[in-house]
Amino acid sequence: MILCDIGNTTFHFLIDGKHKKYFLDEKIPKFKDNIFYISVNEKATKKLIKKNPQAKNLSNIIKFDTTYKGMGIDRIVASIYQENTIVVDAGSAITVDIIENKIHKGGFILLGVHNFLKSYEKISKKLKVNFEKNINLDKIPLQTKDAILYALMKSIILPIKEVSLNKNIIFTGGDGEFLSQFFENSQYKKDLIFENMKRIIDANNCIA
Repeated sequence: MILCDIGNTTFHFLIDGKHKKYFLDEKIPKFKDNIFYISVNEKATKKLIKKNPQAKNLSNIIKFDTTYKGMGIDRIVASIYQENTIVVDAGSAITVDIIENKIHKGGFILLGVHNFLKSYEKISKKLKVNFEKNINLDKIPLQTKDAILYALMKSIILPIKEVSLNKNIIFTGGDGEFLSQFFENSQYKKDLIFENMKRIIDANNCIA
């Protein structure tokens, strides 16, 4: 069994417990095994199915109670088995979802770390900076590079802290591990989406 999470930039496969990523414009292999996927990208989905017509869309069997309109399937899968938790998926965008008593209360979307920096570069080439993980958030910046990185981190950390009082936070996604260090009540789950995809498959006897 192969799992695939199709995002805005990559095909992310889990094959025999090993991760494999392909950019959306790269060729993807033809697999013999069953493939179960979720996708937020219609064009990439067609590409997967053309190469692997046996691939099955898990979104067809997922039931998730929320009044949020337009919620991506990746956010749904990340949130589906939570009780009183904030789920943060930090990828090209950073999605934040609030779950209370197993009910999805809503959420918000922030620019991802690298897209945030790109937005400054579009304003002026003088505002182009490289991301650095060693950022002093306790001191007001005195140079442009530090000012941008300070604004970046504060704009992510503060709204998450505001909604996460007395709640656990689960981080996932490419920048999730880095961001989790700024929150005491947090944990990082690299494979959160794949773990929940497996639970959905098992609960619905998809292999039988």
